[in-house]
Amino acid sequence: MSTAETVKKPDGRTRGGPRRRRSQREAKQATWLIAPAMVVLALVIGYPIVSAIVQSFNQDRVLDEATGFFQEGGFAGVANYTRWLLQDCGGGANSCPAGTTTAQFWNSIGVTFLLTAVTVSLEVVIGFWMAAIMGRSLWGRGLLRAAVLVPWAIPTAVTAKLWAFIFAQNGIVNSLTGLDLQWTTGTWELITAVIIADVWKTTPFVALLILAGLQMIPKDVYDAAKIDGATRRQQFTQITLPLVKPALLVAVLFRLLDALRMYDLPAIMQGNTSGPATTMSLLVTASMREGQFSNASALSTIVFLIIFACAFIMVKVLGANAVAASQPSSRTLGDTGRRGRSDEADTSSTRAVVMPDGDRGGKGR
Repeated sequence: MSTAETVKKPDGRTRGGPRRRRSQREAKQATWLIAPAMVVLALVIGYPIVSAIVQSFNQDRVLDEATGFFQEGGFAGVANYTRWLLQDCGGGANSCPAGTTTAQFWNSIGVTFLLTAVTVSLEVVIGFWMAAIMGRSLWGRGLLRAAVLVPWAIPTAVTAKLWAFIFAQNGIVNSLTGLDLQWTTGTWELITAVIIADVWKTTPFVALLILAGLQMIPKDVYDAAKIDGATRRQQFTQITLPLVKPALLVAVLFRLLDALRMYDLPAIMQGNTSGPATTMSLLVTASMREGQFSNASALSTIVFLIIFACAFIMVKVLGANAVAASQPSSRTLGDTGRRGRSDEADTSSTRAVVMPDGDRGGKGR
């Protein structure tokens, strides 16, 4: 004969109840804490966006010469959007805004995307290299980091004026190279000058964000990789890049949003809001200066939708993968530990301790 001794499996719900209630309480507290900031953001950001969208579907107010008061222009439908997208004014009473009778609108989109693609790519590559240097244990590392951040701390207007003097016809660049290029009036010359100025100013910001991500990587990971015989290239591609992806995503996203709405740097360097380096934001300002507020609202809405679509696609495509790749080992260890504890509990719940009669009798004696 034998005796089966069954160990009862502990009830996980009993232990999880207080934790769940505490998590819900903390979530409510967090909601109340961020509520004031969300209200301020809704007023400062949400209201102008909604107001611009509403204005884009209406006509501008006109001055009634008889009364001397402004009167509402009425509902315009999508006419303000067709002026930009189809380059058609329709022969209405409203004068055509700047950029709707020529290809300047589509040229501004091309210039904006060109500046964004080139500047963000260069800033990420150079910023990664700068972050790797600043992350090393060097003498005067603090002074080096402070010196690198100086271009980013300079106001954009000052930066634009500085580089406008450098790229002037009698400036430093033409004097050193012996060229006679019109850097501030030529199409590709001005675009190149804007790219150089923007990369010089904003690369330290990208480097700072990447440096924060590099410092979060444990050194033990690199030591273990060296012991396993990993080369520098393998360490970079299989350790550094996957673990720094979240910080890199934040840096690229910030720069993408900033570059797509670039205004002050090309406006100051070319001296006006219309020129070879006219971006979408410059075109919005030019339309507003002519009093075409409804058309400017329509264009600003188009710019907003383009920026939102680019940011959404980037976060959807790269965001989840970057976060998932940031901590692969910790999640794997956690899942393994949970599976081990679950298997142990299941085994203990069905375990039977069989004791012979003789042993049971001897134990009783």
